Amino acid sequence: MKTLPIQALRPLPPAAAAAPPGPPPDGHWRLARLFTAPHRLGFFAAALLLAVSAVWWALALAARQAGVMLPWAVPPPAAHALLMALGFMPLFIVGFLFTAGPRWLSLPDVSATSLRAPVALMVGGWALALPGFHFGAALAAAGVTAVALGWSLLMLRFVGLWRASRAGDRLHAALVAFSGSVGALALWLAAVALGAGEVTWLRAATQLALWGFLAPVFATVSHRMIPFFTASALPALDAWRPNWLLWTMVAVLWLQLPMALAELWWWPLPAAARWALAALDVPAAGLMLWLAWRWGLVQSLKIRLLAMLHAGFVWLGLALALSAVSQALMAASGDAQSLGLAPTHALTMGYLGATLVAMITRVAAGHSGRPLAADDLAWALYWALQTAAVLRVTGALWPAAGTALTLAAAAAWAVAAVGWACRYGGWLGRPRIDGRPG
Repeated sequence: MKTLPIQALRPLPPAAAAAPPGPPPDGHWRLARLFTAPHRLGFFAAALLLAVSAVWWALALAARQAGVMLPWAVPPPAAHALLMALGFMPLFIVGFLFTAGPRWLSLPDVSATSLRAPVALMVGGWALALPGFHFGAALAAAGVTAVALGWSLLMLRFVGLWRASRAGDRLHAALVAFSGSVGALALWLAAVALGAGEVTWLRAATQLALWGFLAPVFATVSHRMIPFFTASALPALDAWRPNWLLWTMVAVLWLQLPMALAELWWWPLPAAARWALAALDVPAAGLMLWLAWRWGLVQSLKIRLLAMLHAGFVWLGLALALSAVSQALMAASGDAQSLGLAPTHALTMGYLGATLVAMITRVAAGHSGRPLAADDLAWALYWALQTAAVLRVTGALWPAAGTALTLAAAAAWAVAAVGWACRYGGWLGRPRIDGRPG
């Protein structure tokens, strides 16, 4: 048997053995880190605008209740609707879309620095538009023009990604690109309307944004991500999301748009038109509520982060149900009775707001190296937002208490918005806790 000689281990050189540990990572908040990943840049800009817009509207309502007459160059309801629809939500979409979109399309990651100029245009535009709502419609028009330009550049970039992709499934990305293009059209229309002083056209731009852009984008993302997230956390459930279901969801939302636009110029609407919309919304509401159950609503309740997503989706079914009841009331009463803005706020604060906070909380946690879970603070902020939605919808359904409930809703929304912005805005400017890049 051949033996091998044992060789002594060579000792480390003194310099190597005594090498001091490297410096600890810099955990301070740095502005430059916002440009290291699209979600950091988009989410931070959106969180900032979310907090500012929430506090602005809460103070405006409080001032009116206290008898303080603020100057308004744009009617307050129109300004409020425009900012809440097209202010922070598109910026959150930027962060999500340029993070998840390349993965959907099997493309390399997008550099956040390439998004810096359009995002700056959008943030700077709203910084002009917000005082313009009070002191000059021309200033507001200039600001919204900058926002429209920034968003248009971002949509051109995303359409370019979609065209460059050779992925087998590009349907979700295509629907988001189309809906985002409608959002660009809505912003340009809003800018022109502000410059011309046409409030009806400004309201039309907001309706176009809501039914042609925001709701379809959220429905598309819900169809793709809720079953995926649920099946990942609860393997006993399947990620069921047939394409016919996606087309049905989006078509139901698109079909709300003609009626919403018609109401701006044609009043009262024929009863037959209202009955037709109610006949569409009743089965649509049933389908959405059944879908919430089919996707695992009950099973998700034991996992906070999943429960946040599923509870947000339930609001879509409730919004359509409220719309059906409201349309039926108006058809039967000659437009004398309705549920007011209850369906609108169930959709915007309930579905869009809750889904946004749940989805972005998950992305922010995962991309900061933290566990995919909702801790006590995230859970409390989410329920503050849900409370705001319930209070606002209840205020529309109960006009006698409408003022008090609306003020309470605005306060709860501001608490949730500022709390979310402070908590997650702090994460976005700091390195990942696991030391990985991104």
